Amino acid sequence: MIIGVLTIEILIYYSSSLKEKRFVLKSIKDRLKNKYNVSVAELEYQDKWQRSLIGISMISNQKSFVEKEMQADARLYRDTKFREGLIATLEQRVADYRETG
Repeated sequence: MIIGVLTIEILIYYSSSLKEKRFVLKSIKDRLKNKYNVSVAELEYQDKWQRSLIGISMISNQKSFVEKEMQADARLYRDTKFREGLIATLEQRVADYRETG
């Protein structure tokens, strides 16, 4: 089992409330889920109205597929529709959890 995890810290400079932040994050999360069929969740900074850390994960039996999809997810921030937020940090990990023996 191959698990890919991507974390993205987003700064939403023009957000003036938690409600506005949630609207922006919902748009980003829905776009990622629909385009790449991944799981997405807000991991930190739920009480901050201009900052968020989202986690994106995917499971497959092929490492090359997970790596390719995670790289595509990471490139999504270049998409003009994703520009609601500015990427502050981005971290990607792909791990193989197959049992050996």
